Amino acid sequence: MLYFLFAAGLAIVHLFSGRLRFLDSIPRHRWLSFAGGASVAYVFVHIFPELSEGQHTVEKTNIFILGFLEHHVYLIALLGFAVFYGLEQLAIVSRRQNLEEGNADVTSQEVFWLHIGSFAAYNALIGYLVVHREEPGWLSLFFFFMAMALHFLVNDHSLRQHHKSTYDKLGRWVLASAILVGWVMGVAIPIHKPALAVLFAFLAGGIILNVIKEELPEQRQSKFWAFALGAVGYAVLLVFS
Repeated sequence: MLYFLFAAGLAIVHLFSGRLRFLDSIPRHRWLSFAGGASVAYVFVHIFPELSEGQHTVEKTNIFILGFLEHHVYLIALLGFAVFYGLEQLAIVSRRQNLEEGNADVTSQEVFWLHIGSFAAYNALIGYLVVHREEPGWLSLFFFFMAMALHFLVNDHSLRQHHKSTYDKLGRWVLASAILVGWVMGVAIPIHKPALAVLFAFLAGGIILNVIKEELPEQRQSKFWAFALGAVGYAVLLVFS
């Protein structure tokens, strides 16, 4: 029941983040930068150390596919980074082509479904990891929940920029449902530690890309002090918890 409540809480973030219209301002609102900083801190302070431990677990496995990844868990993080970088570029190109053709500044329907489908799989992974994490316990679950909730605020803002009203009408419902689907899979399907390490690695790469792509572009006019405060503050909580 506790896992369900946290998974449902993450789904609610997707459903209601659109009401926080003040986050759409330029210069970039400080709360988005703060959320991005906290999400990145969770990756560097919590997930990456777990990947180091997970690397040893993967090296000991006799499963062929996971054994092939010996010494290469961090390549999975790189893969997660590259996949979401490709998705971001695809959405940007689609919007640019629509503008050049005299249409609205929005992605095509095909790109919308590819983008949302990919993020739905990403959300299902997060819903699954609500149940299965490297470090058990309610405190670990709470920190995971808070980091992912803040991360979803950043993701929602980006997806809404790309897909406009289509995201509010349909996309956010798909992503919210995907979290609960992942939770159901987590309850129903056990997982071995080597596979868990691989899933966390992919998640780490995805989080880093999805945050950094929102903070770095010059036109965002991001708030470095807010990003730094989020990163340092959440890192301190993780280190001393």
